[in-house]
Amino acid sequence: MQWTLVIPLKPLARAKSRLSDTAGDGVRPGLALAFAQDTVAAALACPAVGDVAVVTDDPLAGRELAALGAHIVPDEPRGGLNAALAHAAAVVRSTRPDSSLAALNADLPALRPLELARVLDAAAEFPRAFLADSAAIGTTLLAARKDAELSPAFGPDSRARHRASGAAELPLTAVDSVRQDVDTGEDLRAALALGVGPRTAAAAARLLIPGQ
Repeated sequence: MQWTLVIPLKPLARAKSRLSDTAGDGVRPGLALAFAQDTVAAALACPAVGDVAVVTDDPLAGRELAALGAHIVPDEPRGGLNAALAHAAAVVRSTRPDSSLAALNADLPALRPLELARVLDAAAEFPRAFLADSAAIGTTLLAARKDAELSPAFGPDSRARHRASGAAELPLTAVDSVRQDVDTGEDLRAALALGVGPRTAAAAARLLIPGQ
């Protein structure tokens, strides 16, 4: 099964606000872009992924991610994360109604293509399925086969919300790179320990991160 991934990205000036203590406002947008670039590059290298659509209104991010091979979908609803994902899913299925879709976080800089393939292969067994984040509170991936709607419920406690929506939780081990999103300095240290992509590594090298 080949999947189309839908990756949401806020305008860079507003992205990753919880990293302000680690990366000042002058550095944080570039760090958020580096996360997204490494996430998209790894996703496109995954053998289970046929296409990547990034939903964003940020012009710089749109140009940089399109240059990697992603398709850019404008965030026309401008109604938050779930509205953006639902819109992008509808855009994809308007031209490819039989697409299997997976929403993937844009802040997975340690993402490994083969670990992502394991998650998507496991998700193919269910109409809808999700992977919890490393904190076991949120969600980093939500998948919907071609016979199901994506129905995203990201946000606070999204693990519980996706489970309550009927999506199957994937109890996989050894897929840490797909679980390790980055919201805080501690998250960034954990991602660096796993081994991040080249753009994040270069951006992080310019930061003084306690514990690194």
